[in-house]
This record gives sequence, structure tokens and C-alpha cells, in this order.
Amino acid sequence: MNKVEAIIRPEKLNEVKDALAEVGLIGLNVVNVTGRGAQRGVTAGGSRGVGRYEIDMLPKVKLELVVHDENTQKAVDVIVEHARTGNIGDGKIFVYPVGNAIKVRTGEQGEAAL
Repeated sequence: MNKVEAIIRPEKLNEVKDALAEVGLIGLNVVNVTGRGAQRGVTAGGSRGVGRYEIDMLPKVKLELVVHDENTQKAVDVIVEHARTGNIGDGKIFVYPVGNAIKVRTGEQGEAAL
């Protein structure tokens, strides 16, 4: 099992979520986060007497899903395809091995818990 964690643009969330569901990857968590990477934020203002200012922490969303080993690359490919705009700030994907999962309701463990 692997945990796929993706930081993407908020406006791409529904497209990515729907595309994951289309390939059978339904279970996921979404967290609103702020952060910065190579983009280092944006500069705004500078008109009508308003000075320029920098916003260095931008809103993003973090998707987290735990998938069977054979679905890991599929999840990554779907996220990349549907989150990409081609511009700086599209995000990052991290993949972590998961040692165990436990379904609270039934007590099932391992891949059966997914």
C-alpha cells in the first residue's frame, strides 16, 4: 500500500477528484493548506494609490489517498494529467509506503481495510 499526497491548485480539485473516481479511486481526504515553492508567491497592487505588496504563501489543497501498490502509478498519472496547467505553482506529488491500515468499523487490517 502507498499513500499518495498531492499539493495542487484549488481550482483543479474537482477535476482531479472526478478523474480519480472515474478510474475507481474514490476514497480520499482533502485539506486546505497554504504554502510556497519555487513560485514564491505573487506580487499585487500598485494602482490607485495602493502600494505593491507580496503574498508569499498561496492557497493550495492537499489530497491524500491510500491505494493498493498496483494503483499507485495510476493515481499519480491521473493527478498529473488533470492538475497540470503548465505554469509554475501546479504542485507536487509525494508517495509514501504504508505499513498498515485498519478499518475502524470492522477491525480489518492491511489491504483488506482499503
